[in-house]
Amino acid sequence: MRRFHTLSALVLLVTLFLIFYSTLHLEVTYSRRAAPEDHLKHVSLQAHDRKTPSSKQESFTTPHPNVHNVSVSDGLRQTIPQNGAYWNRLLRSSLRNLDKGDNPFGHDSDWSGCRETNLELLQTNVHDFTSYFALFQDFLQGMNCRSPPVLLNQPNKCFSKGKGDNRTFLLIAIKSSPGNFERRQAVRETWGREGVYQSGLRVRTVFLVGSSPLEDPDLSPLLSFEARYFEDILQWDFHESFLNLTLKVNTFLQWALKYCPHASFVFSGDDDVFVNTPALISYLHSLEPSKASRLYVGHVISTANPLRDPKSKYYIPLSFYEGPYPAYAGGGGFLISGALLQPFHSVSRIIPFFPIDDVYAGMCLKAMGVSPEANAGFQTFDIKEEDRENLCVHKDLILIHQRSPQQVKKLWRGIHSPLLTC
Repeated sequence: MRRFHTLSALVLLVTLFLIFYSTLHLEVTYSRRAAPEDHLKHVSLQAHDRKTPSSKQESFTTPHPNVHNVSVSDGLRQTIPQNGAYWNRLLRSSLRNLDKGDNPFGHDSDWSGCRETNLELLQTNVHDFTSYFALFQDFLQGMNCRSPPVLLNQPNKCFSKGKGDNRTFLLIAIKSSPGNFERRQAVRETWGREGVYQSGLRVRTVFLVGSSPLEDPDLSPLLSFEARYFEDILQWDFHESFLNLTLKVNTFLQWALKYCPHASFVFSGDDDVFVNTPALISYLHSLEPSKASRLYVGHVISTANPLRDPKSKYYIPLSFYEGPYPAYAGGGGFLISGALLQPFHSVSRIIPFFPIDDVYAGMCLKAMGVSPEANAGFQTFDIKEEDRENLCVHKDLILIHQRSPQQVKKLWRGIHSPLLTC
């Protein structure tokens, strides 16, 4: 009899698990990934080897900017040299169209048809195209792909029912990936916690996520559950990759302009940084209105050049881009004014995609005539090793990169401890 009861209990547990698992799958907002058709598609950064998106998917784009209201500063034109590199030529072509008054924005192709499939065209324009590693080749093929389908959305993120001022003072946008749950949770429990801070200033947080590569386990059921539970996941149907971070930033711009257009400030950062949120808000709250409307601040890299070592993650072939980079704020974490989101998106329609997202942001802001401002509180290259356990040093900083989830929680507890004397 005891055996019978044990067996019955096991059957019941398995049944409950299957019901729960099936429920997760029913609520997943996209279909399973299809098998790749060839090697290039297998490593593709874009998700064109997938099945047709389900009816729950959506795609949103902001209206095309008015060509007569968009301009590119002389500062960027003088920084980027005219030469035979492919990206430089694409920029000059776009600028010529802009200067002639033609529509430089082109026409958005459907996501399933935006990729350049004519390899002969690329090989003609990039003489050593075949020497590029596969992911970089794929980036070139997808440079015109800008509006991927939305898999997980939070359309009500910047609106909450009830009395009081719902305006978003600071929108925190954190670049993450499907498997980084532990990092996201550490951020939620510490510096990325949503709520009303000093002086009634409201903070909201979103995590920006793509799709897992085909060779990785499919985490979509877990991510879908996480998105429903925490209501802070934004996911688009393109493959996670370092070379796709520019696309991720661009899709976030589209989302923010549609769903959070009145945010006063936006913080863009990685999921492995530590941020002293009260110090950040105090800094923003102290700004003069004229400065607050054109803010672009962080750890500024002012004299950077492309790295030509193929082993580097920041590798840029000479045939693709030539010349120095404009000054830019390191992508580990920087701030921009909410008022700059619309012109940022507009000018990004002119500036061709570049495979390093913080460099691309610097290019676009330079085109807008906005220069990055250095702030010693942003330490994207970390602080001196002997200071890394000193809580008083951290209490005076705004951002530090990199920290593990455990270190983030320890630092957060430490700098807010009533026992700390600095």
